[in-house]
Amino acid sequence: MNVEGRAAIVTGGGTGVGRATALELARRGCSVLINYSRSRDEAEQTVAELMPLGVKAVAVQANMAEEAACKEMVDRAIKEFGRLDVLVNNAGTTRFIPHDQLDEVRDEDWDRILAVNLKGPFNCARAASKAMLAGEGGAIVNVASVAGIIATGSSIPYCASKAALINMTIALARVLAPKIRVNAVAPGFIDGRWLREGLGANYEIALKTFEDRLPMGRVSQPEDVASVIIGLITGSDMVTGQTVVCDSGMLIADFAARPKLRSST
Repeated sequence: MNVEGRAAIVTGGGTGVGRATALELARRGCSVLINYSRSRDEAEQTVAELMPLGVKAVAVQANMAEEAACKEMVDRAIKEFGRLDVLVNNAGTTRFIPHDQLDEVRDEDWDRILAVNLKGPFNCARAASKAMLAGEGGAIVNVASVAGIIATGSSIPYCASKAALINMTIALARVLAPKIRVNAVAPGFIDGRWLREGLGANYEIALKTFEDRLPMGRVSQPEDVASVIIGLITGSDMVTGQTVVCDSGMLIADFAARPKLRSST
């Protein structure tokens, strides 16, 4: 897909991978709605960076856990841009809980993580697909995680939510074809605020451990993951229902004694 003159929604678009993706879409001539939940200042700053690139951009607050909010966000995109061609489901949440501490997992953890990481992408895709099907079609990219493949990460509920998101990507690709392609990207360790805040004082130790063992010798930057997302949108129209891993070789590394991602709290 050539995204010049088209329009996109990027959830969680004010920071990290979402921000990097929004900037690259704008550089290619695509207008972007930047969704945020709490990071208003960052979302508005991202919009300010997009505007000089000659595209339309707007920041919209919406809680991905709420179906009505997802629909209203899509309606806002149509109002602002007159069309919708791309959806990047990047918003996510977690709670850092060591996997062996089962009693620390609360019902509210399951409810919140599944609502944002799984129900949110579904509700956004459902609403966006109606606009895309009424037009020229489109592309949806879900940001999953290697946690959904190898069940290692911030918490068991988080891993389960990302595994389900990968499964849902395939289901949506089937039902929305041929006008809409649906794919996913599964990042590994990403240098950024998410892990820095989650791991706290343990971040630098975890970073060094991963970089020592990863085949590529470094963890991903947000731009590394964004380039995969852009490739899934602008690349071959024959790719759908796929999950592309972007993990610096984490899945093939010798992690016989895998580092445990523990928060500082």
